[in-house]
Amino acid sequence: MMYSGSAAALAYTPEVAEATAPIFERVARVIPSIEWPIHAPLVADIQRLKRERNAIILAHNYQTPEIYHCVADIVGDSLALAQRAVDTDADVIVLAGVHFMAETAKLLNPDKTVLIPDQDAGCSLADSITPEDVRALRASYPGVPVVTYVNTSAAVKAETDICCTSGNAVKVVESLGVDRVLFLPDEYLAKYVATQTKVKIISWHGHCEVHERFSAAEIQHYREGFDNLVVIAHPECPPEVIAAADFAGSTAQMIDYVRSKRPRRVLMVTECSMSDNVAAEIDDVEFVRPCNLCPHMKRITLDKIHRSLETLEPRVEVDPGVAERARRSVERMLAVGR
Repeated sequence: MMYSGSAAALAYTPEVAEATAPIFERVARVIPSIEWPIHAPLVADIQRLKRERNAIILAHNYQTPEIYHCVADIVGDSLALAQRAVDTDADVIVLAGVHFMAETAKLLNPDKTVLIPDQDAGCSLADSITPEDVRALRASYPGVPVVTYVNTSAAVKAETDICCTSGNAVKVVESLGVDRVLFLPDEYLAKYVATQTKVKIISWHGHCEVHERFSAAEIQHYREGFDNLVVIAHPECPPEVIAAADFAGSTAQMIDYVRSKRPRRVLMVTECSMSDNVAAEIDDVEFVRPCNLCPHMKRITLDKIHRSLETLEPRVEVDPGVAERARRSVERMLAVGR
């Protein structure tokens, strides 16, 4: 890979080692010291480019530790990133996540430059539904409000009434004051929400390719292998997995659970990198890692973030007509809060 910066700027020099030493201390439990000379030159140069570009990096909880802890300015789940994106004074936003998240950042910051380091970083769940599908559902269920998970394209958001995240889905559904809603596109999240509210949930058949791979038998296997294991699961998992868990919640709620409860040993039933990111800051909890990786999240790397900041590409653009309608759905969600 070619860089516009000098070779010396991207070498692991004594100066780079000294400048990045405090950063490495934060991740020493999850990044082997032998790997740091590979990451450190990019980390140092990304920090320089952020200053020059007046840029910030928003990183989802599923990003790898060298991104999440070493170059990101704002980290969190989809809702947190959306909320914090509104408040930034930066000229450039780099979204270390998947494409629908970058679109959401652009919806809320139409006048800023929004970059996605790899524009092929997609999402199986977002790909499971189209705007035409939503219009067909509206025709089949006239007058029924459409609640759409943020894990969808801007074009799908534009066809819906309000967005939600896994953390505020129940609150959003109940905020509408109706007796039934269309809940799109995650079938398992819809089933989970249905257990938490009296509102009738009409679901779609979309799934997250990471979370749908977990099984109740796998959870039982881990319980048999590890004493005093606390299992916490994401509500995008199949219902039998959630039933086998001790707690279910969004990625932010899962992190808060570990921080507050401090279980001796925990299994986080979600994308694998999140355990690494939490383990980097919590040293008194043992993390058992069922390593299901998201291939789309893993398309984002330090190399690609560096290249995006150098070239200010690839840029995320949303058709203005779509953006106006999609923005309303996201803003309604933000008004409801967590």
